[in-house]
Amino acid sequence: MNKDTAPLKTRAVGINHVALEVEDIEAALDFYGNLFEFKLRGRHEHMAFIDLGDQFINLSEKRSQGPDTARHFGLVVDDREPLRQALKAAGVRILPGPGLDFLDPWGNHVQVVEYRSIQFTKAPHILRGMGMEDLDKTKEALEELVQKGMAP
Repeated sequence: MNKDTAPLKTRAVGINHVALEVEDIEAALDFYGNLFEFKLRGRHEHMAFIDLGDQFINLSEKRSQGPDTARHFGLVVDDREPLRQALKAAGVRILPGPGLDFLDPWGNHVQVVEYRSIQFTKAPHILRGMGMEDLDKTKEALEELVQKGMAP
């Protein structure tokens, strides 16, 4: 089959949201609200949505599985150190390893990475809308973007 007759494949563009299962929406909003500055996007029955600029986290009530061990999601932040301190102050156990990983009270494994150190990039107008236009990238993150033809 040549290129002209090959079936088209859908291209994944990004992640719109991540759904986290929790036992109690109000408790989850309190927990995450004590750790992060966030805006509540909206609510539906047994769900709440936390804005992350042009993406969001969906908190869904009623956990249907045990705590996550290997499965996790990566959350991008501007600075990990204030979060590390907030986690310690809240008595949340930070998982062993070189980064900043923790389990929320419902067993969701959260891996925290800094914006400046990874290839993940927000468009300037999104950063501006989030009040984060001063975020920059490390030389290594920029080189990774250059290698993929995605340099800003």
